[in-house]
Order: sequence, then C-alpha cells, then structure tokens
Amino acid sequence: MKKNILLTYFLLLLVINNSYSQNDSSKTQIWSITKQTAKVNGKNLNYNSTAGYMILKDESGKAKAKINFISYSLDGISDQSKRPITFTFNGGPGSASVWLHMGVVGPKRVLMSEKGDPLAPPYSIVDNDYTWLDLTDLVFIDPVETGYSRPADGVDKKEFLGYNEDISSVGEFIRLYTTQFQRWDSPKFLAGESYGTTRSAGLAGFLQDKYGMYLNGVMLISSILNFQTARFDRGNDLPFMLFLPTYSAIAWYHKKLDPSFSNLNSLLKKVEEFALTEYNLALTKGDKLTEAEKNNLAKKLSQYTGLSETYCRQTLFRIDISRFVKELRRSDGFTVGRLDGRFTGKDYDDAGENNEFDPSLNYAISGPFSTAVNYYLRETLGLKNDLTYEILTSRVQPWNYSNVQNRYLNVGETLRQAMHKNPFLKVHIYNGYYDLATPYFATDYTVNHLMVDSELRKNITQSFYESGHMMYIHLPSMKKMKEETIKFINSALEK
Repeated sequence: MKKNILLTYFLLLLVINNSYSQNDSSKTQIWSITKQTAKVNGKNLNYNSTAGYMILKDESGKAKAKINFISYSLDGISDQSKRPITFTFNGGPGSASVWLHMGVVGPKRVLMSEKGDPLAPPYSIVDNDYTWLDLTDLVFIDPVETGYSRPADGVDKKEFLGYNEDISSVGEFIRLYTTQFQRWDSPKFLAGESYGTTRSAGLAGFLQDKYGMYLNGVMLISSILNFQTARFDRGNDLPFMLFLPTYSAIAWYHKKLDPSFSNLNSLLKKVEEFALTEYNLALTKGDKLTEAEKNNLAKKLSQYTGLSETYCRQTLFRIDISRFVKELRRSDGFTVGRLDGRFTGKDYDDAGENNEFDPSLNYAISGPFSTAVNYYLRETLGLKNDLTYEILTSRVQPWNYSNVQNRYLNVGETLRQAMHKNPFLKVHIYNGYYDLATPYFATDYTVNHLMVDSELRKNITQSFYESGHMMYIHLPSMKKMKEETIKFINSALEK
C-alpha cells in the first residue's frame, strides 16, 4: 500500500513538472488529479478532474492569495488546446461555485425531486445527464474567502473584497490558468450566476483590455448587470415596475389570480405591457395621480399581484419584494421564496411585515448542496481540507463599491464595450420566471438599454424557464438549459 501511494505521488510530481516550468509550477498547488467516469445519456463519459490552488503573487513574487479551483477535461483528447474551455463561478458576493458545479454544469449533481424539492438527508449525488462537459472543458473558481480560497498570510482580505478587486483577482486567476494549462489557443467562455453575471460582464472587458484575451461567449445565469433595476430605494421607482411581472408569475403559480389567467405566458405579456405603459406613467406622476387614477391603479395591481386593493394603496402602489413574499399567502399562513417563488415557508406568526427566512434557500437547496459538496470534494476528488468550505459567506462583507460612489453599479456598459471591441463575442442569458432575486423583466430592461450596435444585437440571446434563481433544480428547466447551451456554444464557435 505504501509503495502504491509513493508511486502515485511520484507520478503526480512528474505530471506537474512536465506541464509547467519551475517558475510556473510555484504558482500552482495540485492536490488531486483523478480519472472519473459519468454515465451521460446512457454512454460513459470519461474525464480527468484536477483539484488544487492557484497562487496569486505580486510582481515581487510575494504570495497574495490561494484560489481554490476544480477543473474537468475529457479524457482521450489528442489536442486539448483546441477544445473549448469555460470558466465558471457563482455570485453573492460571497458564494462558492458549488451551485453551478453540482447543480447543472458539472459531471455530477445533487439529486432533487423533479420540482426541485430536497430529498431526505444525507442526500445523494448522481451522474449528470445534462452536464456541459461534453461541450466544453470546465474550470470552477471559488473567489477569495469563498470555498477554500483565502488570502495569503499577512495579506488583508480587503484587497479582494470589492467589484474592482474581485475582477482583478479572478481575472488574474483566469490568465494564470490559461497560461499554465496551455489553453490560450482554446475557445474561451465565461459562465456566471447572479453576482457572477456582474463579474462575467466585468471580466469580459477586463480580460480584453488588460491581457488581450478575447472571449467567444458569456453565459449569464439569473443576470444582474444594472443594480438600479433591483434596489428598492425611495426615489428609485424602476424596480417596482420591473419586478411586477415576477410578482404576477408567482401569484399565478400559487393560484392567487383570477382563473381566467389560465396561461402564464399570455398573462406575462399583459403585465409587461401594463408595467411599461400605464404603471410606469403612474409611478412617474407620483402625487399628481388623481383619485380616479389611484382607484384604477389599485384595481389593476391587485388583479396582477393577488394582493388586495387596500394593500396596494397602502404601499403607495410600490410593492417591495420583502413585503410581497410575506403578504401574498399571509391568509394561508405561508411565506414564499425570494430565490424561487414556488417554495413556501412558515414563520413564527403571520403578523410580521417580512419573512423570517427564504424557504427557497433554507428549505430547498442549502442542506443538499452543502452536504453534497463537502462529501464530493473529499471522497470523490480527494481534496481533503480541514478548512470550512465557505458556500455562502458573510466573510466578504463589507463589499467595496468605491468604483461607483453615489451611483448604482452598471456593468452593462462594460459588456457593450467588450462586444463592440470584439464583435465575435456572443452572450446568452438564462432567466427564471419565479426568480425575485434577479427578475427576468429587469434583465430584459437592461438588455434593451445596452445600446449595442444594431448589427451586434443578434449576438445576445435569452431563454426563459418556469423556475427560479437556480432554475436547474427544476428538472424540465435543467433539460431545457442543456438544449439552449448546446445551441449557444455551437453558434459561438461558428467561423
């Protein structure tokens, strides 16, 4: 047994030393290289997994941070440099890459019910029929202070916790990985979820401008690029208009609307039109609304949200997300989810203004994904570490937005510039109808205000799902995501 362990270790050192120069290998710590197999659509998918750290250093060679990563590549590929590669991460800020890794993109996934309900603990991991690994090699990145990634000894974590700081460190990781693993000649993609879409848009510009690294495609899952669309600040009426269709979708799902609204898509078209016209005008008018206009507005908001006319008037026709999730099913004794409005929870009592917890996070996904990733990393990938694997952490707070003092962060402009500089760059956006964290209509508004050249508008596509923020926990949505991803990657690789 000891001889086998020593032989394995010796072969691992040979792999590392043959792959990188002595100088480069000092920037990478490989903990585990394993050969794996997953049965995908009835066929064996053989692949290699690599788990380790990338060491970020300053120009003097002093270590700044250790960024944990897990990568997968198909086995038996003669020229790996020509195969597409996708750098993948989640959001938060403060989230590890576990959700995309073990929810939809990676070769293994957490087993959920078809709807997305958790099964009984300790949960199960299964081969993922809908993995993206048959389309592209995958690199899952945990930014500093998430997963196992940490600042180097003596380095203040503030150097990594902010929009600019995060773009710089993740961008440096991508450059180092691309260099050390000889992937400069590969077609390159980014896939981010939630704040990870903010990061993706920022990186699309950063990688081009700093390193001359031009991407083939960016996949934005539950996107937020313009933060004004999602900040319920007094004086900012935009979110009230843009969240309304999602309120309607969730109310429809819970059967709180008139039964005449039998079809979700036709309902949403009506609500979107109302939001852009009559409701938008009413919000703009403010106190100049007449009593007749107020009565009409209360009636229509009630019709489209399932909330009472009295309640809509009491909110001054401005329904905050935190109030909606408590109010919609208050009379039934339930709250609804923010990440996914299909899920319900129970509070201590029904009198509060806001819910105590998000059932779509704390009931549906937190336990299964936490258990799965901690088991999988250690027992399957051999990444044994006694640090806490930080899945969704407050360690990154306060997050530094110094680049947008006294205004809202909007990386849509960064994405527009990246597309204008690289007209081959394509973008696909995945939207969940029941997602109150990054509502689909807010994303649609942002896309329609990018001011991308008309010839490049065709490079931006969207798909929509009857699910929430992590739309892939819903099995039909996961299947559709794979179909859309196949189409998108193929289109981005066209010469």
